[in-house]
Amino acid sequence: MPIFDTHAHYDADQFASDREAVLAALPGAGVGLVVDPGCDVASSREAVTLAERFDHVYAAVGIHPEDCAGCTDADFGVIRELCRREKVVAVGEIGLDYYWKENPPRDFQEQVFRRQIELALELDLPVIIHDREAHGDSLRIVLDYPELRGVFHCFSGSPEMAQELLKQGWYLGFDGPITYKNAKRAPEVAAVTPLNRIVIETDAPYMAPVPFRGKRNDSRYLSYVVEKLAEWKGVTPEELTEITWQNGKRLFGLE
Repeated sequence: MPIFDTHAHYDADQFASDREAVLAALPGAGVGLVVDPGCDVASSREAVTLAERFDHVYAAVGIHPEDCAGCTDADFGVIRELCRREKVVAVGEIGLDYYWKENPPRDFQEQVFRRQIELALELDLPVIIHDREAHGDSLRIVLDYPELRGVFHCFSGSPEMAQELLKQGWYLGFDGPITYKNAKRAPEVAAVTPLNRIVIETDAPYMAPVPFRGKRNDSRYLSYVVEKLAEWKGVTPEELTEITWQNGKRLFGLE
């Protein structure tokens, strides 16, 4: 059973030298599907281009909270048009990021976030949510939209927050950091997350799992995330691969 990497940024500069070769090699390495989320207009366009070139790649398009400063109506117009492309399966990566002090003001991040949520609802697309050090506001905002669906990418909130999202039908993304020694909260979140709400991600080129921590990440390392999650959930890696494959296809409407 192939692996579904539901979040990988192959449009990133870190793949400039060998992007085509890496993407072409993934099916032979057991990676059957990838979703590449954009973070601004340029990377969203690039994600769509890659998706249209490689059968196993799909795109999401959106404006990331770190990259939303100065975004205009014209930018939102481009995102809207890109959403209509056949291989675009979600609006993302969108959300809130309070980690970096130099990020745009919180109220502006929220405006951009809400505008893209409303676009996703209008177009009946799921969302891919980035929530870094903004758990309370992220939860408050998504609960304002009970019909919204999607995934909290690289979920880092509490088990209590996870349970609140799961009640609303959200998926939670698990990435390389669950293999790190300091991953104390992740096992607790995994324990309350049913198997049918888990998706697996690399966030390539970032957050490579142990034993590749600190190196450029790509989808071929996702098996280390699978092994750790399977151990926590009491299933075999093969079972977890199959379950998360089906979850990813259901989340992004690829059944």
